[in-house]
Amino acid sequence: MILCGGYGTRMGSLTGQMPKPMVPVGDRPLLWHVMQIYARQGHKRFILCLGYLGDYIRDWFTENAPPDWEIMFAETGQDTPTGGRILAASTHLRPGPFFVTYGDGVGDVDLAGLQSFHKHQKVQATLCAMRPRSRFGVVELSAGKVTRFEEKPLLTQRISGGFFLFEQEALGQLRRKEPLEQGALGRLAADKQLAGFPHDGFWMSVDTPRDLQELERSWQEGVRPWLVS
Repeated sequence: MILCGGYGTRMGSLTGQMPKPMVPVGDRPLLWHVMQIYARQGHKRFILCLGYLGDYIRDWFTENAPPDWEIMFAETGQDTPTGGRILAASTHLRPGPFFVTYGDGVGDVDLAGLQSFHKHQKVQATLCAMRPRSRFGVVELSAGKVTRFEEKPLLTQRISGGFFLFEQEALGQLRRKEPLEQGALGRLAADKQLAGFPHDGFWMSVDTPRDLQELERSWQEGVRPWLVS
């Protein structure tokens, strides 16, 4: 299940005519790159949670999706928060655990490893715990002198990278008028039903035009670690 119905306001004018997950990276929309993460690891059944300019997404994938992909287009409302979108689209779920991710982040996530970790933890939900990269160079000082400089290192603290695996029972923690992150995840954590799968590989969330330019540059240079083979 992919959350791709938001407005993407931090992208500025880029999302005036298209939804944020459809901004191009190379010759394909960002959402296509996200879906490739799953398809290349054997997961080719998708539920797209549509909202803002949802017809744009529906039209493009109806014409351009690979023939072996099965795509359900779930109309989840233009202003619905993420928790509500998952609930609205849950009628398309098959029995058993299911992945959820955002339509604007890519990474070389080991999905089989995530599944194995989740099963071992015996919880209702698992999130990928990423180490974000600093936007600035980091310096260490001693007696007024710089003893070490590192350009944009990985930070030690982890964040939720937007890749999740849920059991069906976790749907009971969601609320239709509540974002996933500000409600259900906290309740799951309080109940000791939320695990964190450490991911130290490549990950990037495309939140701003600068992020998009960086991902585009990586694509043009042939550095595409999110396309796991």
